[in-house]
Amino acid sequence: MSASSVEPACTGHDPSRPVFLMHRGGKLEVVPRLALRDRADLSLAYSPGVAEVSLAIAAEPALVDTYTGRANTVAVVSDGTAVLGLGDVGPRAAMPVMEGKALLFKHFAGVDAVPICLDTTDVEEIVDTVARMAPTFGGVNLEDISAPRCFEVERRLQERLDVPVFHDDQHGTAIVTLAGLVNAAQVVGKDLAGLRVVVSGAGAAGVAVAAILRRAGVLDVVVCDSRGVVEPGRADLPDHKRRLAATTNPRALAGSLADALVGADVYVGVSGGTVPEEAVAAMAEDAIVFALANPDPEVAPEVAARHAAVVGTGRSDYPNQINNVLAFPGVFRGALDVRARRVTEGMKLAAARAIADVVEHPSAGEVVPSVFDERVAPAVAAAVAAAARREGVARR
Repeated sequence: MSASSVEPACTGHDPSRPVFLMHRGGKLEVVPRLALRDRADLSLAYSPGVAEVSLAIAAEPALVDTYTGRANTVAVVSDGTAVLGLGDVGPRAAMPVMEGKALLFKHFAGVDAVPICLDTTDVEEIVDTVARMAPTFGGVNLEDISAPRCFEVERRLQERLDVPVFHDDQHGTAIVTLAGLVNAAQVVGKDLAGLRVVVSGAGAAGVAVAAILRRAGVLDVVVCDSRGVVEPGRADLPDHKRRLAATTNPRALAGSLADALVGADVYVGVSGGTVPEEAVAAMAEDAIVFALANPDPEVAPEVAARHAAVVGTGRSDYPNQINNVLAFPGVFRGALDVRARRVTEGMKLAAARAIADVVEHPSAGEVVPSVFDERVAPAVAAAVAAAARREGVARR
């Protein structure tokens, strides 16, 4: 959802305002694919004819993806603990966001998605609940589950299920960030491998961004949290940050975010807060700034533009909107089309490259395509499907 289309949450509930009028009654409905014109149709769609289909699936379970809508249906699952920039608002308040996600799935990729908001924050209960519902769905999109629980939920579900499980807050953000960086590096004439990248935020998005950049060939990635550089000398690191410290920061930097930014080529903000202008000014020549907090970027675009050659945000009212909607519809479209068992790292890299390639002539004002560019989802789907076949996780 774009920042420009959402009025501030602090204004309260006024049912006459456009944002509430749009959401009244919800954003989704169930529409049948078939018409029931007469008794003959009814006897085929339901009893007695449907029994034959059930028996066929019982004898050959894989037929469920041929004779039901499962193969084109994704569960959008949240516990409401990390919703947008609002934080832990609970499962009921998460529901409008999950409905919005389902709307985007359908609009951009023709994927049917069902919002599921769970009244539990217990990892075991989330995993068990989703796993028990899995026969209904061809894939699972995890959404707005706070770190570090989100890492465990995704890992355990993927181990337990044979359908794609994708935490969009992690991987959607990472895919689109890499796509933008591929083109931004081309614009400023720098190689990915030689970039010095600073990622601000060591939560779900920051962990995934650091990982995909390293897999794409970026050798120097430094991650910072609210206390500074994530590095092995710190005694306050939880498990996921200890793993980050062990796999990033090759120059063994320590200190604050401002210290890390001295001479850096790239800043990726996925944490909120504010970065002082003097810290941005200390970056390398022809720097790249992706300040993705929404609606208030960590670096105001006007400030970033004074010191960086390429500036991206999460907002729709500035150039270079780094938005997950460029990724997740096509990722699931491609995975579902080939009945993939999971979303692999190679499939994520392929998605990023496909998004980048849609921009035929990258410029400082266009390093990612518009979210409304109709070429994006098909290009991502084709790339993801091809990667799934190469990596042996496709079933068709």
